[in-house]
Amino acid sequence: MKKLLFLSLVQCSIAIYAQSGTEVYLFDLKIKNDTVSYNLTNVSNNKGYDNQPSFYDDQTIIFSATRNQQTDIAKYDVATGSISWVTDTSVGSEYSPLKIPNKNEISSIRLDTTGLQRLYRYDISTGKSKELLKDLKVGYHVWYKKNILVSTVLVDDRMDLIVSNLKDKTNHTAQKNVGRSLYKIPNTELISYISKENENWLIKSMNPISGEIKEIVTLPKETEDMCWMADGTILAPKNNIILKFNPKTDKKWKVLHRFKEKEIYKISRMAISPTGNRMVIVSEDPPAIVVQKQVDSFNEGNLEAFISCYSEDVLVQNFPNDTSYIGKMKMEKGYQRFMANNPGAKVEVVKRIVIGNKVIDEEMVMISGKTHQQVALYEIDNGAIISMTFIHDKRVSVNPEVIVQKQLDAYNARDIEAFLDTYSNNVVVCNFPNKMQFKGIAKMRSSYSDFFKSTPDLNCIIKNRIIIGNKVIDEEYLTVNGVNFNAVAIYEVENGKIAKVTFLK
Repeated sequence: MKKLLFLSLVQCSIAIYAQSGTEVYLFDLKIKNDTVSYNLTNVSNNKGYDNQPSFYDDQTIIFSATRNQQTDIAKYDVATGSISWVTDTSVGSEYSPLKIPNKNEISSIRLDTTGLQRLYRYDISTGKSKELLKDLKVGYHVWYKKNILVSTVLVDDRMDLIVSNLKDKTNHTAQKNVGRSLYKIPNTELISYISKENENWLIKSMNPISGEIKEIVTLPKETEDMCWMADGTILAPKNNIILKFNPKTDKKWKVLHRFKEKEIYKISRMAISPTGNRMVIVSEDPPAIVVQKQVDSFNEGNLEAFISCYSEDVLVQNFPNDTSYIGKMKMEKGYQRFMANNPGAKVEVVKRIVIGNKVIDEEMVMISGKTHQQVALYEIDNGAIISMTFIHDKRVSVNPEVIVQKQLDAYNARDIEAFLDTYSNNVVVCNFPNKMQFKGIAKMRSSYSDFFKSTPDLNCIIKNRIIIGNKVIDEEYLTVNGVNFNAVAIYEVENGKIAKVTFLK
C-alpha cells in the first residue's frame, strides 16, 4: 500500500489474527410471494472474527466473538440489543455454540492455547465448563437427543461424521469426508449433513439410530453452508444471495433473496430461530472494509492489525504484473526498516473504486514532510488481501484525460471512426493483470463496429476517475441492450494515443 513496495507485514503469532473479519446479522424473516421483507441488524458490531451463530431461544442468539485477541461465546438479547459473555476462558477460545436440549447449558468447541481441541458444556449463567467428549477433535456438532450427539471430527486432513452416545460412551463413524453444516431436519427423526465424498457436494439425511442415509440434493457450487426452514425448505448462501430448495416440490435451486446492503458481501453460516420468525447470517467483511482496515492500522502504527489484513502468500507487484515479492516474511523485513526510518508516515485515500473483489485506491502518501501520489490495486479473497499492485506517478507532457474523454464521447455517440482515432495502431486490450484479449487497430475495428451498430442504447457514464501519470482509471456504469453493469478500465496513453486498455471485472 505504501510508497516503497517492501512495506510489509509481520508473521502473526496469535491465531485470532489469521481469521478473516466477519460480522453476525439478524433480521425478522418474513416471506410472502417468494419475497423477503426484513430489517437488518448488526448483532456483533465488532472488529475481527464473529461467527457461528445459533439461537438459544427465540429471544437469544449465541455466537463466537473476538475479545482480547481470542474468541469467547457471546449472548445477544434480541429485545434489548445488549451483549453479555457466557465464557471468559484464559487458556483458549470457544467456537460453534449450541443450546443443549432441555438444559440451561450450551455446548461449544474449545481450542486451547496448547492446541488441544475438545467439545465442552457450559452453564449459560456461570460459564462453568465440563468436557463432553474425550479423545475426539470435534469441529462441528448437532444435538439429536439428550444423550445422542452427531459431530464432525477432524481426522488427518478431513472431517468424519461421528455419532456419539454419551450415556454408553460409544462413538460410531457414519461417513468419512463431510462438511461443517449439521442440522436436525424439522419435523423428522433425521439430521442433515454435507457429503464431500465426490466433486459435487451433497446434502444427505441420516437417522442416527438406524444409520440409514439418503441423498437429498446437490449443494450449489462454492458453498458448504445451509439451514432448514420449518416447512422443510433448505436455504443456502451464495455470495450475497440466499437460495432456496424444497425437496418436496422443487427440482432446482431458486433465488429467494439478494441483499443490496454493501456490508453483506459473502454469506456463510446461517441459522433460523425455533419459531422460524428470525434468521441470523454471517457475512465476510466486504473488500472495501478489509482495505480500509489496513489503511487505518497503518496510520495508527498497529503492525499486528495491519498484517492481519493480508494472506500468508500475498503477492506484491508493480502494474501490470511485475512481481516484487511474495509472502509476509519478505514483507516483514522491509516494513520494519521502513517504520524505523520513517516514523509517522501516513496515507490518505483520495478516491476509491470497488469492483467485485478488487479495490483501487488513489493514495496520497506522506513521508518525512513530503507528499506523493500512488495508486494501489488490492485483490481480496476469504477476507484477506491476496495481492497488491502499485501504479506510480510518471511525469507526462500531455494530460491523458483529454484523449480518454474523447474516446468516451465517441463511444457514447457510437462513432466508430472517432472512437478508433483515439487508439494507437498497435493498441493492446487485456484483462487484469495482463491477459491479452487482442492486439491492433484492425482487430479493434472488427470487435466494435458490429457492437456499435447492434446496440442502440449503448451508454457509458463515468462514476469515478483516477488520473496518475500517463494512466486514466475509469469506473464505468454501462448500458448495453437494456442491461446495466459496472466495469473498470485502465487506459495507458503514449504519444497522444491510447496504447493499452486493461479491464477489471
